[in-house]
Amino acid sequence: MAESLARRYRRRGESFDDLRQVALLGLLKAVERFDPSRDIPFGAFAVPTIRGELRRHFRDYGWAIKVPRRLQELHLQLETVTSRLAHEQGRPPTIGEIAIEADASEEEILEAMEIADLYRLRSIDAPRTSGPGATAADRLGAIDTDMEGAEARVTLRAMLEELPERERRVLYLRYFEDMTQSEIAEITGISQMHISRLITRSLAVLRSSHAAAGDPSTSVAEFRNEAPREGDQRTAQ
Repeated sequence: MAESLARRYRRRGESFDDLRQVALLGLLKAVERFDPSRDIPFGAFAVPTIRGELRRHFRDYGWAIKVPRRLQELHLQLETVTSRLAHEQGRPPTIGEIAIEADASEEEILEAMEIADLYRLRSIDAPRTSGPGATAADRLGAIDTDMEGAEARVTLRAMLEELPERERRVLYLRYFEDMTQSEIAEITGISQMHISRLITRSLAVLRSSHAAAGDPSTSVAEFRNEAPREGDQRTAQ
């Protein structure tokens, strides 16, 4: 009897051996509480006791994330109700029909269906049956490496604001627009030689501000060296 009741719950994520132990524990409790002097068959008394022990096991130990007891019990009831209605009607029951049979609202039935994924959390390395990526981990976002330089960019912006507008524009065109010194000279109407001097002087100011700040984590590596480029006649150090 205990094993038969345990088998009814074996498709809910628990091993049959564990369910059998829980059912046998319920059987022992039924034996201890049974009163032979009352005109009640032992089976009629034991079955609700064993079933209650199984449901208590699912409620207290089966859920990976705690959910309200009412929804837990309703979730366990859904499979039985849905199977019975489908057998009687010859078709899958509607939410409204399930709600009437389970004596619950349609909203509660929908919630009880949704919490099914909370009973056993899925591993992110488990194979996916559909959708892109072999596992759930394949769909997780990568580490944002730009976050590491966020503080450096904030500090660098503050230092750039200390430069005159012309120097800021030259550095912007050089390092953010990736223009050569010759191209910058054509846009600004300044000689390429003067552009080189402005870059050199601006970089020196930034390095001084960086050293004065005394923050080794703030990087201005982007402005440390001026690599030769096509169209440049001089390299700013």
